[in-house]
Amino acid sequence: MDREELVRKRQELKDRLAAIRRDLGGGLARDMEDQAQQLENQDTLMEISRVTEQELERIEQALRALDQGEDS
Repeated sequence: MDREELVRKRQELKDRLAAIRRDLGGGLARDMEDQAQQLENQDTLMEISRVTEQELERIEQALRALDQGEDS
């Protein structure tokens, strides 16, 4: 990936994390069945968030490596 692709991917990941955090912060419904579904969804969202954060860190590392290469 070139720098432009990495920057674009980094923004996509940041946007995805922001959306996940909004969803997780939304609170629970009053209906017990809806709450059960929301809790299952929260587990899934938390795992997606974890994987997204890992991918974001890899992108950040790649960008730092490119920046260091440009400074040399």
